[in-house]
Amino acid sequence: MINLNGSIVDQQQAQIPFNNRGTYYGDGVFETLRCYEGKPLLFEAHYFRLMASMRILRMEIPQSFTPEFIEEEITNLLAKNNFTQGHARVRFTVWRKPGGFYTPQDRNVEFAIESSEIDGKYQNPSSREVELFKDHHVVSGMLGNLKTAQKMVNILAGIYAQENDYQDMLLINEKKMVVESISGNLFLRSGDTIKTPPLSDGCLNGIMREQVLSQLKMMLNYKVEETTITPFELQRADELFTTNMIRGVQSIHKYRKKAYETTCADELIELINGRYFGA
Repeated sequence: MINLNGSIVDQQQAQIPFNNRGTYYGDGVFETLRCYEGKPLLFEAHYFRLMASMRILRMEIPQSFTPEFIEEEITNLLAKNNFTQGHARVRFTVWRKPGGFYTPQDRNVEFAIESSEIDGKYQNPSSREVELFKDHHVVSGMLGNLKTAQKMVNILAGIYAQENDYQDMLLINEKKMVVESISGNLFLRSGDTIKTPPLSDGCLNGIMREQVLSQLKMMLNYKVEETTITPFELQRADELFTTNMIRGVQSIHKYRKKAYETTCADELIELINGRYFGA
């Protein structure tokens, strides 16, 4: 079952207009939430990011889109799909109503919520090799910080990884600086210094990115910097890892001929699992 504009309907029966602007122009935004025991984690952070994204994209925010309304819609769907125990993934998608060409005739929105079961607590993968994706680049600036429905660079990078037997790809911006991976923010450790690209470089304003930054700043054994990362730094680093809400912290084990440690990522995973899942 899914939630389509506030109604719980069977996924196979759900219908949206063929000319919806999400399909035609990528005119939409979404949030991906990790849920535990029937409740979304860090809901407030997701809610305010969604509202900020809708404002930046000049969408008309419905008066009904209060934190209480959206959280209740999510928890009701989780209950309907029997996801009140264990772990689940929820995607909340918003798109502008049909009409117009590039310029919309109607700034009002429609929405859908879908949920699926996922495995247990966060775990670090045993093997993950990456490469630099140079065919296309993300654009630095504010639009790159949003989870929009238009993710063509990520899609093409995913196809490249699939065709070449990589587990992820690192994306660069128009200045040839390393920005993020296909589905997560990037962190680089050299000695006791940990770097992550600033939002101005075009990386996603990730919820887990903020959680990891806050955690690292409390750990006295590391110095944290939000600064540009060049491709040349990748092979000189001691450790690379990526973050997102669904997978948590994931180590990168190999880039070209360079093999990496997993020390900091392992430590973060243990701390984050303890905070959210009590284990």
